[in-house]
This record gives sequence, C-alpha cells and structure tokens, in this order.
Amino acid sequence: MENTRQYRLKVPGMHCSGCIRTVEAALKRVPGTVRVRVDYLRKEATVEGEASLETWLAELQAVGYPAQVIPERAR
Repeated sequence: MENTRQYRLKVPGMHCSGCIRTVEAALKRVPGTVRVRVDYLRKEATVEGEASLETWLAELQAVGYPAQVIPERAR
C-alpha cells in the first residue's frame, strides 16, 4: 500500500474494555484500514492505512468517542 499513513489519536472517553472493543471495531470498519492498536491506559489509538484522518475521526465521533490527533511533535 503506497499511500499508507499512521496516526496516533487521543480518545479520552474510553473507560472500560467495552469501550476498547467499540473504538477498535469503529476504526477497523473504515475502508482502507490496515492496523489498529488501542492503549487503554494512555487513552490512545494508533491507526494505520489508506483512509483519511477525517474519516477515522468521523467514525469515532459517530460511535460516541470524539478523538483528536496527537501532533507529531508530541510523540
């Protein structure tokens, strides 16, 4: 995949294992998603694939988990 991008997202609304499953499922549903990792303790998700950042953020918003991209300099 030549247009693969990776983003770290802050997802502060995660409070339990059910939240983790919901966030993972929402991100994986987006066409072009290759990999999803969710870190409950940090309240972060890492997503990789060919989809746009806006699409991943919109999908999380739609399932009740507004998220923000973690800027490159904060990594």
